[in-house]
Amino acid sequence: MSISAISTTGWVLVIAFVVVLAAGVAVFLSQRKRRTERLRTQFGGAEYARAVEKDGDRRHAEAALEERTQRVERFHVRPLAAADRARFVKSWSEVQARFVDGPAGAVTAADQLLGDVLSTRGYPTTGFEQQAADISVDHPLVLANYRKAHEIALQQTRGEASTEELRQAMVHYRTLFEELVSEPEMPLARAAS
Repeated sequence: MSISAISTTGWVLVIAFVVVLAAGVAVFLSQRKRRTERLRTQFGGAEYARAVEKDGDRRHAEAALEERTQRVERFHVRPLAAADRARFVKSWSEVQARFVDGPAGAVTAADQLLGDVLSTRGYPTTGFEQQAADISVDHPLVLANYRKAHEIALQQTRGEASTEELRQAMVHYRTLFEELVSEPEMPLARAAS
């Protein structure tokens, strides 16, 4: 069959197929772009980039980020009761006061206190990386602070952190602490979903 032998109907079908195929590709690319933008907004640029770098493939990283969201949605994350909030705020004040005489111990206590706050809120406390991944769903803006504070705390356990670094760790821990303790009824990331 030659090209000149194709009927007008055949040409219309070929053109319609090409148009439908092009429209399908355009819709697919548009959805992929929206997914990327949504995840970048939800997790913040730094955590999104970290996930892509760690995974090495954007599509797999995005799937992992969506799995995080689904995992955290299965938790029973709740705001703190007034009594718990008051107890934690008092404990934080005590931890900060201890910093002057024992910075290393205060950093360790701050890390433990944050673990207690997270547990009381309903987050599982199974290892730092999983905990950080879980926190990233509802608290992406302070996650970098938490990661940095944890890194300094690890340096401190090896005796490699200076007093200034320990002070920075406390500031980073305080940022997450304040967000977790003063959080409204529903996490902002979930409210936007």
